[in-house]
Amino acid sequence: MADPSPLALARQLLAILHRDGDRLRHIDDYLHGRHADPYMPAMADDEYRLLARRAVSNWLPLLVGTPAQALYVDGHRPGKGTESASAPDSATPEWEHWQRSRLDARQAAVYRGALAYGHSFTVTERNRSGAIVTKGLSALKTSALYEDPANDDTPYAALTVTAWPKDDQPGSARLWDSRREYAVSFLSLDDEKSVRVQAGSLHGSAECPVTRFAAYVDLEGRTLGVIEPMICLQDRINQTVFDLLIAQTYGSTKVRTVTGMAPPIQRNPETGEPVLDELGNPIPLRVNHNSRRFLFAEDPDVRFGSLDETPLGGFIESIDMSVRHLSALAQVPPHHLLGQIANLSAEALQAAEVALSRKIAEFRTSFGESWERVFRLAAELAGNAASAEDHRGEVVWRDMESRSLAQAADALGKLREQLGIPERGLWRRVPGVTQTELEDWEQMREDDDSVAQLAGALTRATPDVEVPVEKVAA
Repeated sequence: MADPSPLALARQLLAILHRDGDRLRHIDDYLHGRHADPYMPAMADDEYRLLARRAVSNWLPLLVGTPAQALYVDGHRPGKGTESASAPDSATPEWEHWQRSRLDARQAAVYRGALAYGHSFTVTERNRSGAIVTKGLSALKTSALYEDPANDDTPYAALTVTAWPKDDQPGSARLWDSRREYAVSFLSLDDEKSVRVQAGSLHGSAECPVTRFAAYVDLEGRTLGVIEPMICLQDRINQTVFDLLIAQTYGSTKVRTVTGMAPPIQRNPETGEPVLDELGNPIPLRVNHNSRRFLFAEDPDVRFGSLDETPLGGFIESIDMSVRHLSALAQVPPHHLLGQIANLSAEALQAAEVALSRKIAEFRTSFGESWERVFRLAAELAGNAASAEDHRGEVVWRDMESRSLAQAADALGKLREQLGIPERGLWRRVPGVTQTELEDWEQMREDDDSVAQLAGALTRATPDVEVPVEKVAA
C-alpha cells in the first residue's frame, strides 16, 4: 500500500464508518429490543399497535451473553526466553498491565461487542499520568484499514469517533497510523471536504496501537457476529407471539350468542317511553353477563348458543419450534433458552453443550491472539524489548465449564496416577480456581517442602532424636 496522507486516511476511515453504519445500527437496534413491527393490517388501530409492541420477545442478548460469560482471561503465560518466563503470572509485566487497565472487569465489554457486531477494538497507549493502559473501542465508532484484512493482525491505520457532529458543531475523532496520532474534525461522515486533520504526535509504538477482536473473519476480511444471521428468526418469533396475542385478546374466550330475542332498551323512568338516539332509534341496554349470571327468555323461539374459543396450543408450539431453530443455528443448547432441564443426566447435559463448547473454544483462539498482541504493544511502550518480541506467550482462560468438584477431582487423580502428569500441571484444571489461589498453593507447597527438608536435615544430624515437623515449622 502506498503511503497516503493522514487526510486521505481520515477520509477513507470515515467513509468506512458511513458505509457500515446502517448495518451496525440495525444490529444494535435488534440487540436492544428495537425490532421491526410484525405484519399487521394497513388500517391497524392503536390496540393492534400496542399488541405489536408487546410481542417483542428479545432472545438475541442470550446469544451474545451465553458465550461471553464463558470467556474470562485469568492469567498470562510468557514464552520461554523472556525475563518474566519463570515469574508467577501475577508478577509479570504483562499481567501488571492487565490489572492497571482494569481488564478483569472491562474484558467482557470487548467480547460482547465482538460477538454482537462481528468485531470490536482496543487501543493501548499512555494515559495522561504516563501509565500504559488498554481500553476498549466500540465497533459503531471505530474503523481500521488493513493491507490484508483477512490475515493481518496489525492495522495500517485506525480511527475512532470521540464526538458526533451536533447542530453546527463538528465532530471529532482520533486517528492512528504506524507512528503518529492525529486529531480529526468533520461535519459529516460522507462529507470529505469537511474533514480536517491537525498535526500529529508520536504515540510511541512501532505500529498502529489499535487491535481488532473479531468473532468470525472470512478470507475476504469480512467480520460477522452472532446477531445478524439470527434477525430473520427473531422476526419470525415476534410474528408468532403477535399472532398469539391477537388470538388471546380477541378469540381466547367463548362468545355467548342469542337469536330471536330483542335486547332490552333504555326507558324514561318517569313516562316509561323508550329513549331514542339522534337518529330516532331506541338505545339498547348493555347486557352485564358474567360467570355468576344466567340468561333466560320468555319467548320459546329464542335460541341461546356460543362460539368456541380459538385454541392457543398451535401458537405456543410454533414459538417453541422457532426457539429450537434459533438454538440449533446459534449453537446454544435449548435448555439455556427454554430452561427445560428436568430429568437430564450429567452426561446428557454435557452432550447438549458440546457445540457451545466448540464455539467458545473458537472464540478463545481468536480473542487470545488479539490479547497477545495487546501485551506485546504494552511491552514495547514500556521499553521491554524481550516481551515485545514474545510471540510464544499465551493468555490463560479460566475453566468455566459446569462440573462438580468430585468429578473433577476423580478425573485429575486418574490423570496423575495413570498418565504421570505432574500435580502442579493439573492445578489449573480445578473448577473455579483463580490465579491468586494458584500462587498461594505454590507458596504453600514451597513452604511445606522447605520445612520437610529442614526436618530431614535435623533428623540426619541427630539420628537418635525424632524431630516433629510441626516443631520445625514453628
